[in-house]
Amino acid sequence: MNILVTGASKGIGNAIAKELQNTGEVFVTGRNEQALTACNAKGFCVCDLSKDINNLAKFIEDKNIDVLINNAGEYIYAGLETMNIVDIQRLYQTNLIAPAYLISKAIPYMKGQKWGRIINIGSISGVMGEAYASIYSSSKAGLIGLTKALALELAEYNITVNTINPGWVETELGMNSIKDSEFSKDEILETIPQKRFVRPEEVAKLCKYLISEDAKGITGQSINLCAGLSVGI
Repeated sequence: MNILVTGASKGIGNAIAKELQNTGEVFVTGRNEQALTACNAKGFCVCDLSKDINNLAKFIEDKNIDVLINNAGEYIYAGLETMNIVDIQRLYQTNLIAPAYLISKAIPYMKGQKWGRIINIGSISGVMGEAYASIYSSSKAGLIGLTKALALELAEYNITVNTINPGWVETELGMNSIKDSEFSKDEILETIPQKRFVRPEEVAKLCKYLISEDAKGITGQSINLCAGLSVGI
């Protein structure tokens, strides 16, 4: 299988790329060429998903990608009334529009061989909503809707589509988002039932399972990997 992981230069994407090294041919994409080189992947494509992604779309077609993991995302903590149109468009472009477009480029090959796996990395904020992260939350909620609809469209071709919704993850993005918020790290931990942050490797191992034949009956699902955060208080 030919696997593409977006946003693979660090955090969850990097953990996924490493976990899948022995599963298939792993290709990665991100904005930092030096970090992508360090992934030791089969190949890479430098691309900023908030801008022109046609080079990445062609990369998907050329490499016959049949496992697409849309991990790249961007987060802004701010009241909606303080955000400008540029920020709003950038978040939707990165978090929702780009994944949808990249999927559209991967589908023809997957359909042709009657097999494929698509995993969208969403967020618990897209399930529950997060105050002062309305654009982020709504973009991730959009991924869940996209997943459900595509799962129905592609089921007969043996293509599964699922979303993983991490809670607070111990990554640079996750820890920076705490710094941007009005809460301390300890206060955030108190809101999590398991009183811990999710590790990137946990998300990576779930991806590995979802692309396996053992998980072929799982499609259209929105899976919360959040240490109990989505259950309630």
